[in-house]
Amino acid sequence: MILEQFYLGCLSQASYLIGDAGTKRAAVVDPRRDAEFYVEEAKARGLELCHVFLTHVHADYVPGHLELRELTGATIHLGAAAQVDFPHESHSHGDEIRLGDVVIQVLETPGHTPDSTCLLVSDPTSPEPAGLLTGDTLFIGDVGRPDLMAGAGHSPQELAGWMYDSLHEKILPLPDETIVYPGHGAGSACGKSLSTETVSTLGEQRRSNYALQPMSREQFVQSVTAEQGMPPAYFSFAASLNRKNRETLSEVLDRANRSLSLSDALQQQAQGAALLDTRTADEFAKGHLPGALNVGLEGRYASWVGSVVSPEQRLVVIAPAGREREATLRLGRIGFDRVIGFLEGGADAWKGSDSVVATERVDAETLQQELRQPSPPLVLDVRNPGERLSGFLDESKSVPLGVLMSRLDEVPRDRRIVIHCATGYRSMVAASLLERVGYDDVADLVGGMEAWMAQRGAPTA
Repeated sequence: MILEQFYLGCLSQASYLIGDAGTKRAAVVDPRRDAEFYVEEAKARGLELCHVFLTHVHADYVPGHLELRELTGATIHLGAAAQVDFPHESHSHGDEIRLGDVVIQVLETPGHTPDSTCLLVSDPTSPEPAGLLTGDTLFIGDVGRPDLMAGAGHSPQELAGWMYDSLHEKILPLPDETIVYPGHGAGSACGKSLSTETVSTLGEQRRSNYALQPMSREQFVQSVTAEQGMPPAYFSFAASLNRKNRETLSEVLDRANRSLSLSDALQQQAQGAALLDTRTADEFAKGHLPGALNVGLEGRYASWVGSVVSPEQRLVVIAPAGREREATLRLGRIGFDRVIGFLEGGADAWKGSDSVVATERVDAETLQQELRQPSPPLVLDVRNPGERLSGFLDESKSVPLGVLMSRLDEVPRDRRIVIHCATGYRSMVAASLLERVGYDDVADLVGGMEAWMAQRGAPTA
């Protein structure tokens, strides 16, 4: 038997290849959208991809089930409660799909979503299951958040109750030795306290996972619904797209593979397209086109674009040379398919132009001096509320990046604004957003809270 995990760090997303060495038949579970990867992996092992499983209709990324169907003819499998528009096989609790001697058993585990499933993988040569692929039902250190389907006919409390039942009736009765293979790790917004570990055992989770400790159903519901952060804005869009028989990523990339001159890009901007500058914060600050939005490729790029840009927004990508396709592909992983081209030459396209602008950056010592002045700047903290528990500046105002554009009335236009996050990535995104809507005295704190703490010592907590 073959059971291998593939982890995509920029989305904290795990997918799996399951195969039978005898029959050479294989399945992929929760594939990412750039699905050629799995075809190559299967070929390297002499396997034929016959099946694609989705543990549920995802909201945080667009899986590659349709791409694999096109590439290999594989059959798509979902739980019986899934409501989708594309052809697939629907499975109820206990159904089995065989890859030779390898058996994949479907466990219906509603809670994170009504259609959530787990996949119990076993080999008849072993008395114990080889592994439990838990999707977004059970993570390492956490369980899937139950509030993403709120407003779709189910309350978070109702879904959390279902989650309790799923865990206690279908997962916890399994042996402690069962290896748990989750759908996400730390950094995913599908839970609130996911571990950096991506594999564990059910016994270890029984001991260490807060959600699996002895408690009543009512206590569980209260615990897992409390303190859930705001999900990225694109989640509802992605969930809707994932129910459709949408176009494939190759079609999206072919359409976006169009180089634009500087004049063409500026004309597109004048017609409503956004210039998405994917360089580092430092490179962007030194010089960029007016009105450009900065979200750097080196960070959680797609997730943050999805948090601050509408999925209907047409985009012109500005990327380092040779990374234009990467910038578009990573957006495609969350369903942001409206890239209309890339700026030919990247930042070199505007060399010598007098229309380039810069964004001011200040270090911690300079900010400290400014805060002593009679008219100090407003310090804007764009971290998430939970991050402030570890410390914050007394002078700061908290407006998380994901909701900044909806709370502009709290950010004065007649006062200097210095923005910070944890390290300086999100703060430059925020600075570019404010500059884009007309704020003219904005600065970014280099190194964010980490730099401030190093300069000043521990902040207020």
